[in-house]
Amino acid sequence: MSDLYPSTASASGGQVLQPRPIMWAISLVAVALSLFQLYSAGIQPLGLFYQRSIHLMLIMMLAFLLFPVFGPRRKRGVLGGAIDLVFFAGALITGGYLALFLDQIIDRAGFWSQTDIAVGCIAVVTVLEASRRAVGLGMTIIGLTAILYAFAGPRGELPWLGTFMPGILEHRGYNIDRLVGQLYLGQEGIFGLPLGVAATYIFVFVLFGAFLESTGAGKFFIDMAYSATGRQRGGPAKAAVLASAGMGSISGSAIANVVTTGAFTIPLMKRLGYKPHQAGGIEAAASTGGQIMPPLMGAGAFLIAEYTGVSYLEVVKVSILPAIMYFTTVYLFVHIIALKQGMQGMPRSELPKMRQVMRDGWHFLLPLGVLVYLLAMNMSPMRVGYYAVVTMVVVAALRYAVWFFFVAPRQGQAVTLHSTLDMVWAGIVKLVQSLELGARNAVAVSLACAVAGIIVGVVGLTGLGLKFSSMMMAFSGGNIVLALLMVLLASLVLGMGLPVTASYIVLIVLVGPALTAEFGIPLLIAHLVVFWYSQDSNVTPPIALAGFAGAAIAGSKPMATGFQAWKFAKGLYLIPLFMVFNPEIIMGGAWPIVIWNGVIAILALGAFAAALEGYLFTRMSLIPRVLIVPAIVGVFYPNFLAEVAGVAVMAVAIAGNWLASRREVAPVA
Repeated sequence: MSDLYPSTASASGGQVLQPRPIMWAISLVAVALSLFQLYSAGIQPLGLFYQRSIHLMLIMMLAFLLFPVFGPRRKRGVLGGAIDLVFFAGALITGGYLALFLDQIIDRAGFWSQTDIAVGCIAVVTVLEASRRAVGLGMTIIGLTAILYAFAGPRGELPWLGTFMPGILEHRGYNIDRLVGQLYLGQEGIFGLPLGVAATYIFVFVLFGAFLESTGAGKFFIDMAYSATGRQRGGPAKAAVLASAGMGSISGSAIANVVTTGAFTIPLMKRLGYKPHQAGGIEAAASTGGQIMPPLMGAGAFLIAEYTGVSYLEVVKVSILPAIMYFTTVYLFVHIIALKQGMQGMPRSELPKMRQVMRDGWHFLLPLGVLVYLLAMNMSPMRVGYYAVVTMVVVAALRYAVWFFFVAPRQGQAVTLHSTLDMVWAGIVKLVQSLELGARNAVAVSLACAVAGIIVGVVGLTGLGLKFSSMMMAFSGGNIVLALLMVLLASLVLGMGLPVTASYIVLIVLVGPALTAEFGIPLLIAHLVVFWYSQDSNVTPPIALAGFAGAAIAGSKPMATGFQAWKFAKGLYLIPLFMVFNPEIIMGGAWPIVIWNGVIAILALGAFAAALEGYLFTRMSLIPRVLIVPAIVGVFYPNFLAEVAGVAVMAVAIAGNWLASRREVAPVA
C-alpha cells in the first residue's frame, strides 16, 4: 500500500497521501513548468500575456495535484478526486484560453464576449481556490473581501453592501463584467505586475536556489560559517546568523531558512548553553534577515525594482548597508548573551576546517560569481538567473565527472560501461529532482502574487489607494512617526494571513502614495520601509511564524520563542526609521555623510542591544540603560547636533561599562 500511496510534504508541514499516478503527474507538470521558465528566460522570451498565463496555468495545475481539496491528511477519494479534477480543468482553461485566443481578445478591446466573462469567472474562482490550498485561507479571504468591496455600491452587483461602509470608503460599485474585465482581461489584475515578476525573475531564481539546495550548497554555507565563528564565544549562534545570511541567497522564505539552518544550529546552541527559547529566537531572527539580504532579498528586490523603476542592481546595492546593520544587531545580541552567560566556543576538533570546506565546496561560489558579474554588466535579471542555473548544472556535472573518472578509481572503484551508465542516470535523476523542487518551491509565491493582483486590481478600479492615503493623513495628523507606526501595525495584521511578498504588495499599493506624496519620503525608501515592515509577522507575537518554526526545532514554548525572536529582530523596526530620517544611506550623498550615518546607526543599534540586555562588557546599571534611549532618539533625529549629542552619551555609557569591567578584573589579576 505504501508503494501505491507515496507521500509528499505539504506547505503546512503535514503529509499528503498521493497515489503513484498523481506523483508521476506532479513530476511531469513540475518539470514542464521549470523547463518552460528556462526556455522563456534564456532562449525565447515570450509576450506578457503568453508568459504569465502559461506560468499561472502550470502553477495552478501543480497546486491542485499537490494539495487535495479536503486537506493534506486525508485521501482524495472519489468526491475529492472529482473536485480536484474540476479545478485542474479550470486551471487548464484559465491559461489555455488566453494563450489560444489572445489576438481575438485584444481585438475586442473592452467589448468582451460572454465567453470571455465566463472564463474570467472561472479564472478568479480557480486562483482563489488554489491560493487557499497552497498559501492559506487568509489570503483567499482577503481576495474575496476585495471582490465584495468592488461589488458594493449603487451600481454594483451588491448595492446593499455599500450601506455598511464608512463614507470615505464609498464608491459607485461595479458589475461582474467590469470587474472580470479588470481582473482577468486587463494588465492590472491577476496578470498584473506581481504575477509578472513571479513568472519571470522570481521563478528562475527560486529554481537556482533549488539547484544549489539539491547539490549541497546549504551545507557548504553552514560549514563555512561554523569554521569561521565556531571557536568564538557563542560560536554556533554566530554561525546561525552568518549561515542564515548566506541561505538568504538561496531560500525565499524565512521559515524555510529556519528549518534548513536551524536543524544544524539550534541543537548546537542548546548544547553550548543557550536556553531553548533563545536558540529558537536567534535562528528565527537571523533567518528573517535572510529575506532582506541581497542579492535576492526573497522576492522583494525584483518587485521593488519593477514598482520603482530603479534597476535591480541599484536596489541590491542600496540594500547592502541596511542588511549589514540588521545582521550586526543580531550578532551583537548573540555575543552579549554569550558574554552574559559565560559561554565559550566549541573545541577545534568538533568544527569543520575552512580549508577542507573550501576544497569540498568551492565550486558553489562559481555560479554566485557568475550571477554577480552578469548583474554588474546590467544584464536582465531573468537572463542572469538562466545563466546562473546553467552554470550550476555544468559545474555540478563536471565536478561529479572528475570525481567519478579520476578520484573514484584511486579508491578502488572501477570505471566500467555499466557504472558509467549508472552515473549518467543518477545525474539525470538529480537534474529532474532539482527541476521539480524549483517548481514546487515557487507554487506558494506565484499564487500569492496572483491573488495580490486581484487586490491590486480592485484597489485601482475603486480608487481605494487614494482613500487610504487620506485616512492615513487624518489618523496621523501629518506626523510621520505616527504614519510609520500605522504602516507597522497594518503590516503585522496583514502578515497574520499573507506571505511577506503579498503583504508588501498590498501595503505599498495602499500606503505608498501617502508616504511619498504626503510625507515626502523618497519613492525607493518608501518601498524599502514597507518591505522591511512586511517581514515583521515572522518574528512578532502573537503570529511569529518563523519563531514558531524555531520553537518546533528547539522544543521550546512557541510564544516564549516568538518574544525572543521579536527582541533579537529589533533592527527590523529601527533601521527603516533610520532610512527615513537619514536618507543618505539609501539615496547617496557625500562620502563623509554616508560613512558618518552608517557608523552612528551601527553604534546606536549596538547600544540598544546592550541596554535591552543590561550587559555589554559587564552588567550595565539602570542609569546608563535609561540614558541610552533618548541618545538613540537623538541619533535617529535628522539634526547634526542631536546626532553628536546622542553619540556622545552612548560613547560615555559604553566607556563607563568597559571601565567597570576592567575594575572587576583588576583584583583577580
